[in-house]
Amino acid sequence: MKFSLLRLISAATLTALACSSVQADVYPSKPIRLLVGFAAGGPTDVIARVLAKEMTVTLGQAVVVENKAGASSMIATREVRNAPNDGYTLLFSSLGLNVNPLLLGEQAGYNPKTDFTPISNAAVLPLVAVNAFDAPFKSMTEVLAKAKTRPEAVSFGSSGSGGSGHLAGELLATVAKTKMLHVPYKGNGPALLEVMAGRVDFMFYPVIGLAEHMATKRLNILAVGTAKRLPQFPDAPTMVEIGFPGFEETAPWVGLLGPAKMSDPVVSKLHDAMSKALAKPDVRVQLEKLGALIVGDTPVQFTNFLKRDYERWDGVIKAAAIKPGPM
Repeated sequence: MKFSLLRLISAATLTALACSSVQADVYPSKPIRLLVGFAAGGPTDVIARVLAKEMTVTLGQAVVVENKAGASSMIATREVRNAPNDGYTLLFSSLGLNVNPLLLGEQAGYNPKTDFTPISNAAVLPLVAVNAFDAPFKSMTEVLAKAKTRPEAVSFGSSGSGGSGHLAGELLATVAKTKMLHVPYKGNGPALLEVMAGRVDFMFYPVIGLAEHMATKRLNILAVGTAKRLPQFPDAPTMVEIGFPGFEETAPWVGLLGPAKMSDPVVSKLHDAMSKALAKPDVRVQLEKLGALIVGDTPVQFTNFLKRDYERWDGVIKAAAIKPGPM
């Protein structure tokens, strides 16, 4: 009886392994949904569509981008968290993956550490500290000097509470051991207008579109959040040069994830497709025009990056007592 039971268990195990192997061999056999938690036209959406087009060619099945905007990208994130882990529902995510649960706890509806399978960090979008062209501050050193002399006398704008610009500003204040006044807006655009008008002292803004404002003498660059100087702004110092090493890791990232416990063969196929897409010269040109710095790391490297990202923002959010903004 025991022998028969063991034979049945062994047979069932072999059948399951065989089915898993067959599934991996034929994957993908139907279109893949790639969810983006933001409206069409933004940097995350644009990069997702560029990569989806190329991954479709490699995988032989359509990779279809679906915009599920709302609730700080949590609608899309929750849907992928609850989807089957067969590789047909994926998430193209960003900074909010870690930040939302840190701000909202269980209300976020997912655990970024356990509910997803990291596949690859596609790219990062560096932040640039800018202020009005005719502002009295001509360097980040001058900004911080005033902030240290008079706490909250210096203001910085952002696209909203908990956004990348807000977190970068609070990180700077925390590391510099000072306090600055955060002024949130409904989007980067309105915040930048206030900075250019001189009503807000400075802000951390994505590199996209800044060259035009520099050319028309509406903005001054205080520093760039990259390890090396940006070719388009060769005279602007990096945060490293002014005494803040590691600041480049705060750049908003965009990467590919799936539900938890996806099979290794399926993850490998998706990672291979993304790597090939990121290696294409025309793709690199498109992303570079957006100001993106290509990463294209492995699943293990992306997993480790997300852990560091979570720990960093956890410390900043606690130190600055950041509260969630309106959804």
